[in-house]
Amino acid sequence: MSKKKVLFICTHNSARSQMAEGLLNALKGDEYQAYSAGTEKTFVKPEAIKVLSEIGIDISHHYSKTIDEFKDDYFDIVITVCDRARETCPFYPNAGKIIHHSFADPSSIKAEPQRTEAFRRARDQIKQWIEKEF
Repeated sequence: MSKKKVLFICTHNSARSQMAEGLLNALKGDEYQAYSAGTEKTFVKPEAIKVLSEIGIDISHHYSKTIDEFKDDYFDIVITVCDRARETCPFYPNAGKIIHHSFADPSSIKAEPQRTEAFRRARDQIKQWIEKEF
């Protein structure tokens, strides 16, 4: 049985979509193969790497990608995880199903320790959502 392919899309592919990719692969990797991309290419936030490592998931090898890198690939499910990505990319032609579930942007918090806590909250919310939806 082949795995279902899932693409998480966010604006910068730096935090929420990266965490979602890592979480789905770690939690449901026997059934799904997750990828992530952004409408713009930046870098993976160190806080995203840190808070996933706190629960035993290593995304330190991840890098930011744009949706253009996947334009010819078919995905069973495409999920936008932020409102801006949904507005920028409301339709993905090679998707069996498109889902939108917005998560608060932890990168918008600038001061520590609130910033790290915001990343932990986002991680936990994404994890709970994945466990419920998949």
